[in-house]
Amino acid sequence: YAWDANEEYLFKAMVAFAMRRYSSKSTTQISNVLLCNVTDRVSFWFVVTDSSKNVTTVPGSEVEAAIRMNRNRINSAFLLSDKTLQFLKITSTLSPPVKPSTPVWLIVFGVVLCLIVAGIVLLVIAGIHQRKKKNKESTERENLEGKGEVTVTVENGIPCETLDLKAGHINGVFAADDERFTSL
Repeated sequence: YAWDANEEYLFKAMVAFAMRRYSSKSTTQISNVLLCNVTDRVSFWFVVTDSSKNVTTVPGSEVEAAIRMNRNRINSAFLLSDKTLQFLKITSTLSPPVKPSTPVWLIVFGVVLCLIVAGIVLLVIAGIHQRKKKNKESTERENLEGKGEVTVTVENGIPCETLDLKAGHINGVFAADDERFTSL
Protein backbone atom coordinates (compact mmCIF):
# COMPACT_ATOMS: atom_id res chain seq x y z
CA TYR A 1 0.00 0.00 0.00
CA ALA A 2 1.71 3.19 -1.16
CA TRP A 3 1.25 5.92 1.44
CA ASP A 4 1.92 9.31 -0.06
CA ALA A 5 0.76 12.91 0.30
CA ASN A 6 -2.54 12.15 -1.47
CA GLU A 7 -3.32 9.33 0.96
CA GLU A 8 -2.49 11.63 3.88
CA TYR A 9 -4.83 14.25 2.50
CA LEU A 10 -7.62 11.66 2.13
CA PHE A 11 -7.10 10.48 5.71
CA LYS A 12 -7.18 14.02 7.06
CA ALA A 13 -10.33 14.74 5.02
CA MET A 14 -12.04 11.62 6.40
CA VAL A 15 -11.16 12.55 10.00
CA ALA A 16 -12.37 16.14 9.42
CA PHE A 17 -15.57 14.70 7.90
CA ALA A 18 -16.05 12.45 10.96
CA MET A 19 -15.50 15.38 13.34
CA ARG A 20 -17.97 17.59 11.43
CA ARG A 21 -20.62 14.86 11.48
CA TYR A 22 -20.09 14.08 15.12
CA SER A 23 -20.08 17.61 16.53
CA SER A 24 -22.41 19.15 13.96
CA LYS A 25 -19.95 22.02 13.62
CA SER A 26 -18.68 22.98 10.23
CA THR A 27 -15.59 24.53 11.77
CA THR A 28 -13.29 21.51 11.53
CA GLN A 29 -11.06 21.80 8.47
CA ILE A 30 -8.52 19.45 6.94
CA SER A 31 -5.78 21.69 8.30
CA ASN A 32 -7.03 20.94 11.83
CA VAL A 33 -5.96 17.30 11.55
CA LEU A 34 -2.25 16.89 12.25
CA LEU A 35 -0.35 13.66 11.52
CA CYS A 36 2.75 12.94 13.60
CA ASN A 37 5.50 10.31 13.44
CA VAL A 38 4.47 8.83 10.07
CA THR A 39 6.48 5.68 9.32
CA ASP A 40 7.00 3.60 6.19
CA ARG A 41 4.64 0.97 7.56
CA VAL A 42 1.82 3.55 7.61
CA SER A 43 1.87 3.94 11.33
CA PHE A 44 1.28 7.34 12.89
CA TRP A 45 -0.67 9.23 15.48
CA PHE A 46 -2.86 12.21 14.85
CA VAL A 47 -4.30 15.16 16.70
CA VAL A 48 -7.37 17.23 15.89
CA THR A 49 -7.17 20.90 16.84
CA ASP A 50 -10.04 23.26 17.48
CA SER A 51 -10.42 25.67 14.56
CA SER A 52 -11.60 28.56 16.71
CA LYS A 53 -8.56 28.24 18.99
CA ASN A 54 -5.86 26.89 16.73
CA VAL A 55 -3.72 25.87 19.68
CA THR A 56 -6.19 23.77 21.66
CA THR A 57 -6.70 20.11 20.79
CA VAL A 58 -10.09 18.41 20.73
CA PRO A 59 -10.49 15.94 23.63
CA GLY A 60 -9.56 12.37 22.74
CA SER A 61 -12.97 11.05 23.80
CA GLU A 62 -14.69 13.23 21.16
CA VAL A 63 -12.25 12.11 18.45
CA GLU A 64 -12.77 8.44 19.45
CA ALA A 65 -16.56 8.83 19.38
CA ALA A 66 -16.43 10.56 15.97
CA ILE A 67 -14.24 7.83 14.48
CA ARG A 68 -16.36 5.07 16.05
CA MET A 69 -19.48 6.67 14.56
CA ASN A 70 -17.97 7.00 11.05
CA ARG A 71 -15.63 4.01 11.05
CA ASN A 72 -17.33 2.31 8.13
CA ARG A 73 -16.96 5.45 5.96
CA ILE A 74 -13.25 5.70 6.79
CA ASN A 75 -12.72 1.99 6.05
CA SER A 76 -14.63 2.32 2.77
CA ALA A 77 -12.56 5.34 1.68
CA PHE A 78 -9.37 3.30 1.97
CA LEU A 79 -10.95 0.03 0.80
CA LEU A 80 -9.96 -1.57 4.10
CA SER A 81 -11.75 -3.33 6.94
CA ASP A 82 -11.57 -3.24 10.74
CA LYS A 83 -8.93 -5.98 10.55
CA THR A 84 -6.66 -3.99 8.23
CA LEU A 85 -7.19 -0.41 9.45
CA GLN A 86 -6.56 -0.33 13.16
CA PHE A 87 -7.05 2.61 15.49
CA LEU A 88 -5.36 2.06 18.83
CA LYS A 89 -7.56 2.70 21.88
CA ILE A 90 -10.66 2.56 19.64
CA THR A 91 -12.40 -0.78 19.64
CA SER A 92 -13.37 -2.11 16.25
CA THR A 93 -17.01 -2.08 15.32
CA LEU A 94 -18.84 -5.33 15.01
CA SER A 95 -20.72 -5.97 11.84
CA PRO A 96 -24.42 -6.53 12.38
CA PRO A 97 -25.48 -10.15 12.65
CA VAL A 98 -26.44 -11.74 9.38
CA LYS A 99 -30.17 -12.32 9.09
CA PRO A 100 -31.00 -15.30 6.91
CA SER A 101 -33.62 -14.74 4.23
CA THR A 102 -35.59 -17.69 5.63
CA PRO A 103 -36.35 -17.82 9.38
CA VAL A 104 -34.68 -20.68 11.24
CA TRP A 105 -37.95 -22.00 12.64
CA LEU A 106 -39.29 -22.40 9.09
CA ILE A 107 -36.30 -24.51 8.09
CA VAL A 108 -36.68 -26.73 11.17
CA PHE A 109 -40.41 -27.04 10.52
CA GLY A 110 -39.75 -28.07 6.91
CA VAL A 111 -37.23 -30.73 7.93
CA VAL A 112 -39.56 -32.19 10.58
CA LEU A 113 -42.50 -32.17 8.16
CA CYS A 114 -40.42 -33.96 5.50
CA LEU A 115 -39.39 -36.62 8.02
CA ILE A 116 -43.02 -37.19 9.04
CA VAL A 117 -44.18 -37.47 5.43
CA ALA A 118 -41.32 -39.88 4.65
CA GLY A 119 -42.29 -42.02 7.67
CA ILE A 120 -45.93 -42.14 6.59
CA VAL A 121 -44.96 -43.13 3.04
CA LEU A 122 -42.70 -45.91 4.38
CA LEU A 123 -45.50 -47.23 6.61
CA VAL A 124 -47.97 -47.27 3.71
CA ILE A 125 -45.49 -49.06 1.43
CA ALA A 126 -44.65 -51.60 4.16
CA GLY A 127 -48.39 -52.25 4.72
CA ILE A 128 -49.02 -52.77 1.01
CA HIS A 129 -46.04 -55.13 0.81
CA GLN A 130 -47.27 -57.16 3.81
CA ARG A 131 -50.79 -57.34 2.38
CA LYS A 132 -49.48 -58.63 -0.96
CA LYS A 133 -47.34 -61.21 0.84
CA LYS A 134 -50.28 -62.32 2.98
CA ASN A 135 -52.59 -62.55 -0.05
CA LYS A 136 -49.98 -64.59 -1.93
CA GLU A 137 -49.62 -67.04 0.99
CA SER A 138 -53.39 -67.41 1.36
CA THR A 139 -53.74 -67.96 -2.40
CA GLU A 140 -51.12 -70.72 -2.31
CA ARG A 141 -52.85 -72.34 0.68
CA GLU A 142 -56.23 -72.22 -1.09
CA ASN A 143 -54.71 -73.80 -4.18
CA LEU A 144 -53.31 -76.65 -2.14
CA GLU A 145 -56.56 -77.11 -0.16
CA GLY A 146 -58.65 -76.85 -3.32
CA LYS A 147 -56.99 -79.93 -4.77
CA GLY A 148 -57.88 -81.86 -1.61
CA GLU A 149 -54.70 -83.83 -1.58
CA VAL A 150 -52.45 -82.01 0.84
CA THR A 151 -53.34 -79.62 3.63
CA VAL A 152 -50.77 -77.29 5.11
CA THR A 153 -51.58 -76.23 8.62
CA VAL A 154 -49.89 -73.17 9.96
CA GLU A 155 -49.85 -72.61 13.69
CA ASN A 156 -48.07 -69.63 15.21
CA GLY A 157 -46.49 -68.97 11.84
CA ILE A 158 -44.92 -72.47 11.65
CA PRO A 159 -46.17 -74.89 8.99
CA CYS A 160 -47.17 -78.27 10.43
CA GLU A 161 -46.86 -81.60 8.64
CA THR A 162 -48.88 -82.15 5.53
CA LEU A 163 -51.96 -84.34 5.69
CA ASP A 164 -53.45 -86.52 3.01
CA LEU A 165 -57.17 -85.87 3.43
CA LYS A 166 -58.34 -88.74 1.20
CA ALA A 167 -56.34 -91.48 2.93
CA GLY A 168 -56.72 -90.17 6.47
CA HIS A 169 -54.06 -90.13 9.10
CA ILE A 170 -53.40 -92.33 12.08
CA ASN A 171 -51.35 -91.03 14.93
CA GLY A 172 -48.92 -93.81 15.67
CA VAL A 173 -47.90 -92.49 19.04
CA PHE A 174 -51.21 -93.28 20.71
CA ALA A 175 -51.86 -96.57 18.86
CA ALA A 176 -48.80 -98.32 20.26
CA ASP A 177 -49.27 -97.05 23.81
CA ASP A 178 -52.58 -98.87 24.41
CA GLU A 179 -50.94 -102.31 24.18
CA ARG A 180 -48.11 -101.57 26.60
CA PHE A 181 -50.28 -100.90 29.57
CA THR A 182 -52.09 -103.66 31.41
CA SER A 183 -55.75 -103.30 31.97
CA LEU A 184 -57.14 -102.93 35.46
